[in-house]
Amino acid sequence: MKAVQIKKDIYWVGGIDWTLRNFHGYLTQRGSTYNAYLIIDEKVTLVDTVKARLTNEMIERISSIIDPSRIDYIISNHVEMDHSGAIPAILEIAPNATLITSPKGESGLREHYGKEWDFRPVESGTHLNIGKRNLHFVLTPMVHWPDNMVVYLPEEKILFSNDAFGQHLASSERFDDEYPLDIIMQEARKYYANIVLPYSKQVQKILVSLQDLQIEMIANSHGIIWKEHVPEIMEAYRTWAGNETSQRALVIYDTMWHSTEMMAHSIQDAFESQGFKTSLLSLQHNHISDIMTEVIDASWICVGSPTLNGRMLPTMASFLTYLTGLSPRNRKSIVFGSYGWGPKQIQEMAKMLEDGGFEVAGTEKIKYVPFPEDLQSLESRVVDLIRAHS
Repeated sequence: MKAVQIKKDIYWVGGIDWTLRNFHGYLTQRGSTYNAYLIIDEKVTLVDTVKARLTNEMIERISSIIDPSRIDYIISNHVEMDHSGAIPAILEIAPNATLITSPKGESGLREHYGKEWDFRPVESGTHLNIGKRNLHFVLTPMVHWPDNMVVYLPEEKILFSNDAFGQHLASSERFDDEYPLDIIMQEARKYYANIVLPYSKQVQKILVSLQDLQIEMIANSHGIIWKEHVPEIMEAYRTWAGNETSQRALVIYDTMWHSTEMMAHSIQDAFESQGFKTSLLSLQHNHISDIMTEVIDASWICVGSPTLNGRMLPTMASFLTYLTGLSPRNRKSIVFGSYGWGPKQIQEMAKMLEDGGFEVAGTEKIKYVPFPEDLQSLESRVVDLIRAHS
């Protein structure tokens, strides 16, 4: 395991999680990395660490450059254990190291590990000289935990951004000019939609605070390091954080005997007739985290389920819980489904969406099996709803 130099005397020493396929309910088909960075200066500084099970991998990479016991400072930008998991082991090796974190980071690390380490909490605007270089700290609360912060290295124009600008993507390539950009951007979009989206207002504030910095490299904590395409990912974050949607509709459904599926097709036809780009997404065949990646710029979210035991299908309940927890704003929706004895699932779905901040433009239900004339009537009613809410 070798370190990778990202600039002179600055190294990537993280871990690669090739087998990760699920991250808190988020499907990570391409694995992930936990990026940590070693700065060799008068004071040897480690920026972030890795998940505990990859500790030896990180230590081996550090050891390819220096003796890990020489580490003077450990910077913990974020308490979550995929970033802080190796801190106890590093402090066993380098017991005199100072642990630099935000005030909430200190309390969070104490609560996670129960240790009396040599903490030095910092605030936004704090500078730390490590020799030829200076570290500037910016607190970024709720992007995406209360303790988050980033570190700027002005002499090298590097932003150590922690979770911001990351992607869950395992790769032996480290930089954005070494890997297909379309895949990196797709994974960055998925990461934002599934992790950062609820905190878009905070992201907007942070982007303003970073706009005067000269940033040539974004050394994030997951995935590929941004070097050649920094403007592109910064602009993408402005768009996503600004909640910019397009003339796009998602029709998301589950079905038992295909009745709700037939309704879904008719609703899709209605949107396409009005010039919308559409996606028809079955919950039987699409993971909820992949659907969220499509939600990020869709203006209409239509959801459909038949009745099961007087309720919506469990797959739809799971999706709506996930969707409303991620809090996309200013979306319109249509709720639909087939039923037998009673359409209670329609009320249930509509309430979940309304409670989550969606505008429910209409509800549509058909008893048992829809006939062609039922579907034609449904399509016509949906067209009227679209026009009324344009």
